[in-house]
Amino acid sequence: MKYIILSAFLALTSFVSSGQEIQWMSMNEALEAQKEEPKKIFVDVYTVWCGPCKLLDKNTFSNRDVINYINTHFYPVKFNAEGKEVVTYNGFTYKNPQYQEGRKGRNATHLFTRALKVTGYPSLAYFDEEGTFIQAVPGYKTPQQLEIYLKMMANDDYKNLTTSAAWNEYQKNFKPTFQ
Repeated sequence: MKYIILSAFLALTSFVSSGQEIQWMSMNEALEAQKEEPKKIFVDVYTVWCGPCKLLDKNTFSNRDVINYINTHFYPVKFNAEGKEVVTYNGFTYKNPQYQEGRKGRNATHLFTRALKVTGYPSLAYFDEEGTFIQAVPGYKTPQQLEIYLKMMANDDYKNLTTSAAWNEYQKNFKPTFQ
């Protein structure tokens, strides 16, 4: 038993110390990177007070399969839905004009959050290789729950899923591989 616990600890320590993590960037950085090398954008829309957002960081964004897949197929963006970051998207500059510095708990909603039609946190937003918004998917996802969305977006399968029946069929036939 001691050997199993020690092996698990060493494996975890090795993984954590390898520095393998999602290479988060800002939305502006991702849009700039697309000009050099077109790639889809994955956006974690979160807030600092959101419990499920923290769980997403802890349980999902620390998963080796999720990390590898996101870093390979997307420009990953961390976006505070109530923050003060300035985002320039499609010729418009989005700000949070009612942001209150030092406020505890909820803050004003950023205009870019509203443009994405995000109403709950966390939400995971996807953009194509040209920066066109595809969709935001609300809610906490385990690595295994997130896998279908990541692969559907990365492989452009979403373009063929125009009905509930098509989505149900896609889910039924999806073969997950994330651990």
